[in-house]
Amino acid sequence: MARRRLSIIIVDDNDMMRSILRGMLRGEEYDVVGEARNGVAAVDLVERLKPDIACMDVMMPEKNGIEALCEIKAAHPETEVIMVTSNSDPDTVQESIQNGASGFIIKPFNAARVLDTLEKVSGRVRQKKP
Repeated sequence: MARRRLSIIIVDDNDMMRSILRGMLRGEEYDVVGEARNGVAAVDLVERLKPDIACMDVMMPEKNGIEALCEIKAAHPETEVIMVTSNSDPDTVQESIQNGASGFIIKPFNAARVLDTLEKVSGRVRQKKP
C-alpha cells in the first residue's frame, strides 16, 4: 500500500530558497501546496490550506518565523513546523523548540539533511492520522 502524500507549505522571504526546497521535494512523497514569503502570509496559508507540515524560515519581514510558529501552533497544533534558518545560535533553536517546532534545518543545507528531517517529522504526522 502506498503511503499517503503529505502536504507541505514552504515559507521563506528568499525566492531562491523556496525554489531549492521545492525542487528537493519534487518526486518525494510530499505535495507542496503553497508558498509564502513572510510570517503573516504563513499564518494565513496554514489557516486556509491546513498542511501537514510547514517549512519556515526564522528571519523574515512583517512577522518572523518564531512569531508565526507561535500563532500556527496555537490555532493548529496538529501542523508540524520545521524551522529553516542560517541562524543556528542555541537561543534561536531553543526558542523554536519551546514554541512547538518539530525540527530545525540549518542553511546552507543539502537534500539529504532536509529529507531526513522531513522523514522524521512525517513519521509523527502519519502516527496521528494514517
